[in-house]
Amino acid sequence: MENNPRTSHLAFVGDYVPRRCGIATFTADICEAIAEAFPKTKCIVGSVNDREQGYDYPGRVRFEIEEKEIASYQRAAEFLNINNVEVLSVQHEFGIYGGPAGSHLLALLRDVRMPVVTTLHTVLQEPNPDQRSVMAELDALSNRFIVMADRGRHLLETVYGVAPAKIDLIPHGVIDIPFMDSNFYKDEFGVEGKTVLLTFGLLSPKKGIELVIEAMPAILERHPDVVYIVLGATHPNLIAAEGEKYRRKLESLAASLGVSEQVIFHDRFVALEELKAFIGGADIYLTPYLNEAQITSGTLAYAFGAGKAIISTPYWHALELLAGERGILVPFADAGAIATSVNDILSQPTRMTAMRKRAWKQGRDMIWPVVAARYMESFGRARESMSEVSIVVETVPAIPLPMPELKLDHLFTMSDHTGIFQHAIHNVPNFHEGYCTDDNARAFIFTVLLDELRLSSKEVERLASSYLAFLWYAFDNNICRFRNFMSYSRQWLELHGSEDSHARALWAVATALGRSKNVEHRNLCALLFQRGLPPVARFSSPRAWAFTLIAIHEYLRTLSGDRVVSQMRDTLTTMLLDLFRANSSPDWQWFERIATYDNAKLSHAMILSGYWTSQGETLDIGLASLRWLLDAQTTPDGHFAPIGCHGFWPRGGERARFDQQPLEAHAMISACLEAFFVTRDDFWRTAARRCFDWFLGRNDLRQPLYDASTGGCRDALLQDHLNQNQGAESSLAFYLSWVELRRAEERERATP
Repeated sequence: MENNPRTSHLAFVGDYVPRRCGIATFTADICEAIAEAFPKTKCIVGSVNDREQGYDYPGRVRFEIEEKEIASYQRAAEFLNINNVEVLSVQHEFGIYGGPAGSHLLALLRDVRMPVVTTLHTVLQEPNPDQRSVMAELDALSNRFIVMADRGRHLLETVYGVAPAKIDLIPHGVIDIPFMDSNFYKDEFGVEGKTVLLTFGLLSPKKGIELVIEAMPAILERHPDVVYIVLGATHPNLIAAEGEKYRRKLESLAASLGVSEQVIFHDRFVALEELKAFIGGADIYLTPYLNEAQITSGTLAYAFGAGKAIISTPYWHALELLAGERGILVPFADAGAIATSVNDILSQPTRMTAMRKRAWKQGRDMIWPVVAARYMESFGRARESMSEVSIVVETVPAIPLPMPELKLDHLFTMSDHTGIFQHAIHNVPNFHEGYCTDDNARAFIFTVLLDELRLSSKEVERLASSYLAFLWYAFDNNICRFRNFMSYSRQWLELHGSEDSHARALWAVATALGRSKNVEHRNLCALLFQRGLPPVARFSSPRAWAFTLIAIHEYLRTLSGDRVVSQMRDTLTTMLLDLFRANSSPDWQWFERIATYDNAKLSHAMILSGYWTSQGETLDIGLASLRWLLDAQTTPDGHFAPIGCHGFWPRGGERARFDQQPLEAHAMISACLEAFFVTRDDFWRTAARRCFDWFLGRNDLRQPLYDASTGGCRDALLQDHLNQNQGAESSLAFYLSWVELRRAEERERATP
């Protein structure tokens, strides 16, 4: 499979600043790190509100989710789907979402249509039944998990049964702070000349700060210049429950021990730049947490990445991060051990410096730009896994899917008196992109084939006249070339169009000349064809040669005695024949060194020329190259998977699997039907129906590109989702495929 294209539209769901919690800070940090490292990637956020008035969020937050309102999660899913988000990054902790064990989040994840990567900030060793149930469904709804410690990965595998290949271990990101002397910052906080111990983060009893305060008398006895800074506001949930009771308790403890002057409380939630200064000014960082079951500590990671000497209790994250003499571990709830460790490390400056350097060097793999890149890799794997999971695993049944009834609502929507619009936003014409000859040529062919099948109507006849009028207006008599692109204001945007667009216009007018019942249309088309054919002799595009050959055979249906046109057929056939001889080999049965777009038209043209001129080699090349192309675009499970336009297929290289275009399915259907009528081999008729089933959902994503509600067709099958726009090229590819299959059925019934 091809390398995954860069994810260009991300959404993050979780808490977000200015809400005061660790996950809010993390979500903001990872989002901004990715936005900065990948400026072409659009990052938006859905933030969870824990209070009715919400927060004064920055512009990055595009939608808000009310924590306890399940309908709010469902609305968020719809917002993400409508905005074509490519990957959803979920920050998960049971307590930040509504419902039992945060189960409201599942309502959002069930409804989104993009891959989900869930970062687990908590992985419980002994979940209760609700938590276990939520984790089981999270596993089912998430394409990947990210954990920040190896212990988290182990628990996911052993406790929750998550597949190891689904888990990415990516450390908590850290600020990129240089390794420097702490004295540089100390004057900013009035502690110059002091040895600074630091703990920062939201204040709560589980942090164990009272243990460091209890250790201070023994520390000061040996190192009287020590101060302990406690940085951070009290946790909002604790404020709501009991106000500042815990902080007052800590202050009273310091007073009772006679260390109030040496214990400094900074009761505020600091911004990033100020936090960097506080960390920079610390000599020793302490996390005396009371519970071992903490899989992640952002504050520990930040101090570690800054190269601080760290003393911590042995909770899970600290055990991993401080291994290899990158820090000091002390027993839980042991103030004496904290005092001993602080005194020992301050008495051994060489050991302290070496420990700091080991931490700082390890921290270079944790700085936010590095973590952002690894998150993007995980997002890419999620997109790959989504397409791989979606690929049909059972053998495709031999019975083709039922053909839908022809519905032309979208064709009428996309057309006006000038012609057909080139592009759409979802199913609405995009006036900004105007019109093009390519699509009006395809649309005109479709109206001719509809009329041939007696399926036309007054409205279709009116459209046919508009499309033909566009082609007439596109043709510049002075240089005998068709222009291609026209603005909505009916201004041509070029002197002449591409060779391919010119040849498609010839194909359209020749089809009408050979098949239309409208005599005046045929006369005008004959004029356009005869004036537009000579320039093709100077063209260099193989596809332009092929389109023109298909046009020539339509023309010769009516005017088979035209020697000039017959000679042009011989010339173009020889050019394609020479191209095949120059580039093909037993394992590369193709005309070029790269298979790109509308590929089957080359084989189609050779089949026509070989059959109608009785040139055996030309016909054989047409059939052999088409069979080779069909085999290359058929999965082991039997469904059609066209060469993607995101890289195409260079000889000797990897075949692009995405973005798959409806144009390719139509080209294969047309060529296979031609091969069937030339050879009468049912293999080709079956192949044509299999290619058509790609439109209906037998494809890599098991999702229909055909929109039964409008009759239009979505623009592309991407690696993990559909391009929801229904442009002219895509919709006409479906319409033409439908009408050609129906015409083939009638042709078969009419054959004796």
